[in-house]
Amino acid sequence: MKVNRNFQNIADSYLFSTIARKVAEYGESHPGAPIIRLGIGDVTLPLAPAVIEAMQQALCEMSVQKSFKGYGPEQGYLFLKEAIHNYYGVRGIALKADEIFISDGAKSDLGNILDLFSVDNTVLVPDPVYPAYVDTNTMAGRKILFMDANEGNGFLPLPDASVKADVIYLCSPNNPTGAAYSRDGLKAWVDYALANDAVILFDAAYECFIEDPALPRSIFEIEGAERCAIEFCSFSKMAGFTGTRCGWTIVPLALEREGASLNKMWLRRQTTKFNGVPYIVQKGAAAVFSPEGMQQTQQNLSYYKENAKVLSDALDELGIWYTGGKNSPYLWLKCPDGMESWAFFDHLLENANLVGTPGAGFGKNGANFFRLTAFGDKAATREAVVRLKKLLG
Repeated sequence: MKVNRNFQNIADSYLFSTIARKVAEYGESHPGAPIIRLGIGDVTLPLAPAVIEAMQQALCEMSVQKSFKGYGPEQGYLFLKEAIHNYYGVRGIALKADEIFISDGAKSDLGNILDLFSVDNTVLVPDPVYPAYVDTNTMAGRKILFMDANEGNGFLPLPDASVKADVIYLCSPNNPTGAAYSRDGLKAWVDYALANDAVILFDAAYECFIEDPALPRSIFEIEGAERCAIEFCSFSKMAGFTGTRCGWTIVPLALEREGASLNKMWLRRQTTKFNGVPYIVQKGAAAVFSPEGMQQTQQNLSYYKENAKVLSDALDELGIWYTGGKNSPYLWLKCPDGMESWAFFDHLLENANLVGTPGAGFGKNGANFFRLTAFGDKAATREAVVRLKKLLG
């Protein structure tokens, strides 16, 4: 028996596990320290009332034999797929129900989708990058190339014609940098993918934070994307489903490689390896798209957007360079005085009792950058800004 030796090529400790350990150690030596967490991108507001009501009704259905639901369709119930279809339709994006697959979150499918691709494929990811993109491919033993996302290009790298890649990861608005691609930027990547017979894996988990109409919220707003892209999205940040788990993946019927339909391959994969999302959760997710659900979830999103503005205004006042904060819940700031990101982490924790995310955990290009998030409590975020100004002003 042999184990998968590729696991030895990934870090033993996940970025956020390391942060949690350091914060716990600090808390033990400084009991009662008023720590404010602006690091991990978890939400803090509860589910919308419309969602709770729908889930309660679904739970009652499960208590009656006539309406009880057992195994559901692995690709999702039609009522939720139709709701997502309409969500895209109002933006002029025409999808077919068979192109929409319900998942337990974007992170799962972004890793599971790799079952469709040979381990011989070359993968292209940005640096800095969400760690799961790199780790899942490292586990499989694929060759990984890094695009150079940096301050000079606003952390929005464009294709390099001299680089040959088969699978391309894009995230917009980006985690961790908060930067969002323009239509021209995404068009450049779609053109590259079509020219190189590549497939784009487009992570749109934060699309609900985009307010600028000039910025695309889906890669399928770009002509030709249906022949080269798969899109992943989630209810986690859109509707606070981080503890409830639900998302969706769009695999176009027009997407083929080597004469094979990736849509049919994904359907086969899901019906073999995935049991589907619970009926109760899907009913709650569908309620997000009801008039009441949209109004209520928008109120929650406005709460986080206001937090982002409070943080952005503070960084502007301090004269600190950053991306994000607008059209994104993340702010990616340049560490003051050339400080390294883990040193800045310790500086904030020890002198202001603030916790953020060191950019080095996202790649070498993040070594001197730091991520803050807008998902905290409003009062705590305002207090964090007071502490930041006192420490860095």
